[in-house]
Amino acid sequence: MTDTVLASWRDGTAKTAILDFVTRATRQGPDFVPAGDRIATFDNDGTLWVEQPLPPQFDFVFRHWAEEVKADPSLAGRQPYKALIEKDPSFLHGVATQDPQVIESLLKAFARSWAGSTPAEFDAQVREWLATVKQPKLGVLYQDLVYQPMLELFDLLKANGFRVFVCSGGGRDFMRVFAEETWGINKENIIGSAAEYTYTDGGMVRGEQLLGTLDLGPGKPEHIFARTGRLPVFAGGNADVDIEMLSAARFALLINHDDAEREFAYTAAAEASLAKAGELGWTVVSMKDDWSTLYRNREQ
Repeated sequence: MTDTVLASWRDGTAKTAILDFVTRATRQGPDFVPAGDRIATFDNDGTLWVEQPLPPQFDFVFRHWAEEVKADPSLAGRQPYKALIEKDPSFLHGVATQDPQVIESLLKAFARSWAGSTPAEFDAQVREWLATVKQPKLGVLYQDLVYQPMLELFDLLKANGFRVFVCSGGGRDFMRVFAEETWGINKENIIGSAAEYTYTDGGMVRGEQLLGTLDLGPGKPEHIFARTGRLPVFAGGNADVDIEMLSAARFALLINHDDAEREFAYTAAAEASLAKAGELGWTVVSMKDDWSTLYRNREQ
């Protein structure tokens, strides 16, 4: 493989492990993986872009809810609006660490807020947010905080016959808005928590209920299997809610956020996954040591 492959990855154990696995999986031998089984799945928040101080989707959602409260002050006494207005620390911690119960309550409220909207209406709102709202600490648009090394990994996998999917506890339809232009991944390869839709009067309309289970923890391999009929061969994540997906794969890649200078350094909600990586021999990526470049289209 040429020097342009994984160009933003420094030489080391992580890069070597990835290249070695891809070579073994695509050449005849005991580790060969038939083309149909070459499924690679990746978490989004914290794996493909910055997730601190909150996963970006919740920046979008919370801004929308603030406008809803302005329009209807009675909402201020209801959850989750009340917790946001009061800046409830336990609630915000649950959002930041993707606590399944907190995320489920938020996604249900999210579904209610956009119930009755069309995909075009929702997409337009997300695109406006993407084009105007900047990440509070780093001061740039969220799409400029996509990890360049992971895009290079996508290119490597696709070039070797892998089908790449993004599997996140976040909203499927939110990610679909920018999936093709940002990740080079078709909308149908986005797996996430989603609302039900109804076909009415020649168009699709969003309902109030979530479609199936939450796409966190065991929900990740369940959703992947429902979508592909297979479990992943290669999986990448960064948190405890990714353990089941990583455990289901033959090759597991865990992103360790240890770069306080260029991004954030934290292990909250990743302690169990780091321990599991040591136990099962997963490949752990040090953002500080393994990535020469963090973000796409940015000087660092």
